[in-house]
Amino acid sequence: MHKSSEIPLDETQIYCQHLESLHKDFSERFKDILSLEVPQWVMNPSLNIEAAEVPIQKELVELSTNETLKASFQNGDCLTEFWLQSNISCLYPGLWTIVKKILIAFPSSYLVKRGFSAVNDLTTKKISQLQIMERRDLRLHLSNNI
Repeated sequence: MHKSSEIPLDETQIYCQHLESLHKDFSERFKDILSLEVPQWVMNPSLNIEAAEVPIQKELVELSTNETLKASFQNGDCLTEFWLQSNISCLYPGLWTIVKKILIAFPSSYLVKRGFSAVNDLTTKKISQLQIMERRDLRLHLSNNI
């Protein structure tokens, strides 16, 4: 490390290039999530019903007048928990079609990270005994039963 508090210009340029490269890589990898438009009614089903697309306006009106669901939302339930209530998909299939795409986007990126983490664990800590194809180590790490 340098004794002075200043970073030399050439090192600063290397850091900037690296950060630009990371930004470009993340922008490409997550362009589907970055371009995902979450309608306001997903965050609060009783707001801006008129701004929603016509086919789902009727369901939004019904949802916003459903006292049981309204109370559930106002009690501070997590948005995910609110939308994952079993009766939502049955009562409001049009809304559910849109919301489930939004809810699926985030856990699927989690599963990718989990997969990379499992492979990293297998290759770094168990490199001498690695036999993925024979022992099904990777499948075991990605299973939901663990």
